[in-house]
Amino acid sequence: MLLQDVLYKVAIRSVSGSTATDVKDVQTDSRKVSSGSVFIAVKGTAADGHQFIDKAIANGATVIVSEEAPVATKDNVVYVQVENSAAAAGYMAHNFFGRPSEKIKLVGVTGTNGKTTIATLLYKLFTKLGYACGLISTVENMIAGTIIPATHTTPDAVSLNQLLHQMVNEGCSHVFMETSSHALHQHRVTGLQYTGGIFSNITHDHLDYHKTFDEYIRVKKSFFDSLSSAAFAISNADDKRGTVMLQNTAAKKLYYSLKTVADFKGKILDNSLEGLQMTVNETEVHFRLIGEFNAYNLLAVYGAAVSLGEDKQEVLTALSELSGAEGRFDYMVSAKDRVIAIVDYAHTPDALLNVLATIKKLRKGFERVITVVGCGGDRDRTKRPVMAEAACEHSDKVVFTSDNPRSEDPAQIIKDMEEGLSAAAKRKYISIVDRREAIKTAVSLAKPEDIILIAGKGHEKYQEIKGVRNHFDDKEVVQEMFELLDR
Repeated sequence: MLLQDVLYKVAIRSVSGSTATDVKDVQTDSRKVSSGSVFIAVKGTAADGHQFIDKAIANGATVIVSEEAPVATKDNVVYVQVENSAAAAGYMAHNFFGRPSEKIKLVGVTGTNGKTTIATLLYKLFTKLGYACGLISTVENMIAGTIIPATHTTPDAVSLNQLLHQMVNEGCSHVFMETSSHALHQHRVTGLQYTGGIFSNITHDHLDYHKTFDEYIRVKKSFFDSLSSAAFAISNADDKRGTVMLQNTAAKKLYYSLKTVADFKGKILDNSLEGLQMTVNETEVHFRLIGEFNAYNLLAVYGAAVSLGEDKQEVLTALSELSGAEGRFDYMVSAKDRVIAIVDYAHTPDALLNVLATIKKLRKGFERVITVVGCGGDRDRTKRPVMAEAACEHSDKVVFTSDNPRSEDPAQIIKDMEEGLSAAAKRKYISIVDRREAIKTAVSLAKPEDIILIAGKGHEKYQEIKGVRNHFDDKEVVQEMFELLDR
């Protein structure tokens, strides 16, 4: 492909050399550069790509795209200076891979909680309706039934467009994608053409990265601001920022709600371990998913499916048969004592409160709630005491433990959680750094029919300690402990 075609829509400051140059691929990682590559020097959070320009040229790059003009240039290399390298990478990757988002119906899901469940349910729903679909999510990426392991909530611009290109080649007509605030801020999705966007909710998260809540909101809102007039935008009317998210969008505005008048209105009739009995726009339906938070997720999915032109009754019938995403309110019951263990990805204060509120509604009145919870290392520290207090306030017993400590001392993370706890909360918890031992202790403390919540890691099959990912699966450990309990 010619460089001039790859540069379509990129804000260019200057060019040294010919844009009629043929390019073999586009890369933002100098280690992946080969003969004939374009290397885009992106300023990342961990490293600045400008430092690797010479390495990229040594590896065969014939085009360098950067924000800063190199001090020294080499013959036979084209230099393109741009306004924003990250944005340029988004446009260039999209162009190089044949603008794949224009050949499919791409729906992005953003918000603090619920993204994975909404995207996964959409993928399962449209697959059930007979479409070949793609899924890009925290848990996994899927191409028409084939699993592609996920490394980030939203991949980098090159990997993302390559994945979308692969989905087009495999015959996918619809792709459902989690669109994280990091991806929006880092321009990983710049250049993509969305058919629709969904907003779930916004709560306290990622302030280690965005620094302020206002900035976090602004980044999320930028997704809807960028939608075209041909797209649809669906928002949660019950979230206090649900209307704000759509106030400047050119897309068709639609809302879902459990509490107010909306385009997609739901009402919970019954909520139990057997699922949700609801009315959706006056039609009564039973869903397998549990909890008020899932009622919102189901309304968002229903709204998106209808907006994509699907029959309302067919959508509700298919949705009623689906299960949710792995690690989202996954529950197991011990055979002997009927102890319930719930594994959930809840890793924000609001998500934890939602899960605990759901558990409270499932209680018959005498069961105790035992919560195992930790906080991730190298992440927003301000939410640690908030999550600890929430767990203690809504549980009968709490075990503070490790989540993914990453480079931090897990004992110090627990100390951060303990800070600011009320006197009542301090009487409820114990600290066990080893996560396996923490889960084992929670199971041993449980009496018949008690409910154990193991929060924070959900679908993850590892625990990251000092840069090493060690195999660890909450569900696997619970199953092992239940087998011992049932002997």
